[in-house]
Amino acid sequence: MHFSFGVLLMNMTNDEYRQYSDSHQPRSKCLGNCLKAFLVGGLICCIGEAILNVYADCGLDRTDASSAASATLVFIGALLTGLGLYDRIARFAGGGTLVPITGFANSMVAPALEFKTEGLISGTAAKMFIISGPVIVYGITASVIYGLILCILGG
Repeated sequence: MHFSFGVLLMNMTNDEYRQYSDSHQPRSKCLGNCLKAFLVGGLICCIGEAILNVYADCGLDRTDASSAASATLVFIGALLTGLGLYDRIARFAGGGTLVPITGFANSMVAPALEFKTEGLISGTAAKMFIISGPVIVYGITASVIYGLILCILGG
């Protein structure tokens, strides 16, 4: 008697299917993935701190040096995305490349490059904020609400 795999799965209960599915899942590499994300994200932050110190050593005050360092990291993230290197780093490090400001640059440049064949207006410009747009909208909304709360409470 020959049973196909589909018939076998159809005759399983939910618990049996869950056990079968769990036994055939690849093992999670959570600890290794977290370690890689932590190290690469930390390295990006260390590079940002080094850039900040260079700008401060060149005579910029801390606020201006911070802004210049952020802009430099955005530029580096955009450049690495354009060269196709950021995706390789992200595949290795996962969330460690998404959280720093370089991840914001990647989220703008990657869709712009992907849709450039559709033209400058309906492709690049329209799709550039497809990923980062909601982050910007909710970030601005949260800061307005926070500002109103501070204003009302006298902060």
